[in-house]
Amino acid sequence: MSQAEKPAASVRARIESKFPRSLVIRLVAYLFVGHLFAFFVYLLFVLGAENQ
Repeated sequence: MSQAEKPAASVRARIESKFPRSLVIRLVAYLFVGHLFAFFVYLLFVLGAENQ
């Protein structure tokens, strides 16, 4: 392991000790899907307003 990898590994170990990896993955997925859904709803409103 090189010197550059050690701080990143310690940061990851510190984060994983507070939050399980599955929780982090789920949180990122929910945030991504939630923003994608919000964008889709916004797009529907914008396109609907242009048709009137």
